[in-house]
Amino acid sequence: MKEATLLQFLLGIIVCSTIFFCTHAEDPYLFYTWEVTYGIRAPLGVPQQVILINNQFPGPPIEAVTNNNIVVNIINHLDEPFLITWHGIMQRRTSWQDGVLGTNCPIPPHSNWTYKFQVKDQIGTFMYYPSTLMHRASGGFGAFNINQRSVISIPYPAFDEDVTLLVGDWYIKGHKIIVNGSYPIILINYTFFTQALQKQLDSGLGLPLPDGLLINGVSNFTFTGQKGKTYKFRVTNVGISTSINFRIQGHPMTLVEVEGCHTLQEVYESIDIHAGQSIAVLVTLHGSVKDYFIVASTRFTKPILTTTGILRYQGSQTPPSLPLPVAPTYHVHWSMKHARTIRMNLTANAARPNPQGSFHYGAIKVVRTILLANEKVEINDKLRYAVNGISYVDPATPLKLADWFNIPGVFVLNGTKDAPPSGPPTLGASAFGFTLHDFVEIVFQNTEKTIQSWHLDGYSFFVAGYGGGNWTTDVRRRKRYNLVDAVSRNTVQVYPKSWTSILVSLDNKGMWNLRSQTWSKRYLGQEVYLRVWNDEKSLYTETDIPPNALFCGKAVQS
Repeated sequence: MKEATLLQFLLGIIVCSTIFFCTHAEDPYLFYTWEVTYGIRAPLGVPQQVILINNQFPGPPIEAVTNNNIVVNIINHLDEPFLITWHGIMQRRTSWQDGVLGTNCPIPPHSNWTYKFQVKDQIGTFMYYPSTLMHRASGGFGAFNINQRSVISIPYPAFDEDVTLLVGDWYIKGHKIIVNGSYPIILINYTFFTQALQKQLDSGLGLPLPDGLLINGVSNFTFTGQKGKTYKFRVTNVGISTSINFRIQGHPMTLVEVEGCHTLQEVYESIDIHAGQSIAVLVTLHGSVKDYFIVASTRFTKPILTTTGILRYQGSQTPPSLPLPVAPTYHVHWSMKHARTIRMNLTANAARPNPQGSFHYGAIKVVRTILLANEKVEINDKLRYAVNGISYVDPATPLKLADWFNIPGVFVLNGTKDAPPSGPPTLGASAFGFTLHDFVEIVFQNTEKTIQSWHLDGYSFFVAGYGGGNWTTDVRRRKRYNLVDAVSRNTVQVYPKSWTSILVSLDNKGMWNLRSQTWSKRYLGQEVYLRVWNDEKSLYTETDIPPNALFCGKAVQS
């Protein structure tokens, strides 16, 4: 009897130990090797130099599951330094992996570097793209989708297939001039005697309207589906300047997710997606067996650019019929009202089983308000863009390395003021200083007649409010904020001559880039960094510098 009892006791220990180690096992790894090269493609029918990843344009998608570990070895075959940033991936505790020049030294030409990070507690539709120079205008971008774990239910009807659409504006010029003789002679007529985008910006000139729009890197995209089935379309605006309106002829779209936040399941005939933003919609093929237009058109531009793809029912022999489904064009008020209808589903789960609405952001005291005014300026007789009087210039040493090793003279902490100052704009490198777990309000004031789009690395934030004119501290205006079910996202639009307010809990230690998603404006200085810090050195709040970190600038001697 004693022996049987002892045996049962030992078996119990073994079972408990097995459960413990299984539940604490490391999450799965996904490994990628990406070769970054130049290549020739004709997205708009004109042969041009683009940036390829593993000979693909757009680049290969990453299809991950919550908490997966991602390892990407980037082999840079370009003739320039290169980095990729992971747009919307929060990089919990690992701003070292963010892939911007404020956190990472670029990968030298004909060299490689390996990113390693975890998609901790995230689901949703995201993307990646080059962060260096104007490389993004030539490609190198792709989809980054994070799916729910099998033990976590999705808070919307089941669908039959997941479809990714990368939609965005495109320039025929590319980011740099092609040297004569490097490529077939057919290219010379299109590129050799034309200023490339980067040189045009360096010379002090702005960029014209893009030449067109693409869907998944082509101007003739087709998707074939089956009648009666429901498809989840993940749609991302990968463009470098323009907002788009997206619609599918004869097919209403049910919005279910915005950049990792499950939304109220509103039905739309068309939906605005601004530069850097992502959505997911459910579409059921309920129509007659034929072809239908998939349409994307620019917003707030003259002229309006439009591209079409085809939604083809399996077995269709009937081409799509005109007219194209109409969409708003210059209507800012319509778009602002439309944006306010996109709200968080408070009872739905996200990456975790607890409801999204369990974090009562509207009840948290704001400890600091930052009012950021963008402006178009001239410095040294050249076009620049500034934020609160500072036009950002990347120093040779990443801010994160300078901060980690206490290297002086690289950036100015709190050099950018909390409100627009008086006086002429200047060039510089600055970071706002925050304490870990600060809850702050950031107000974007758009002083221009064009729409803006802003992205914050490392976080999702609550879009509290939009309004026309100048933002003030008037309490009555703040009563217009949505403090209950504002959507949580990482990229937000700011309408012409208007303001947008966001609320963010700074619970992710590191150095984080806040930038314009209008890439020419970011290139010419419209960005800043947030240093989120405390004096506790702990792996629970921030990892150590990775062993394969690259060093450059003043950090080489550290």
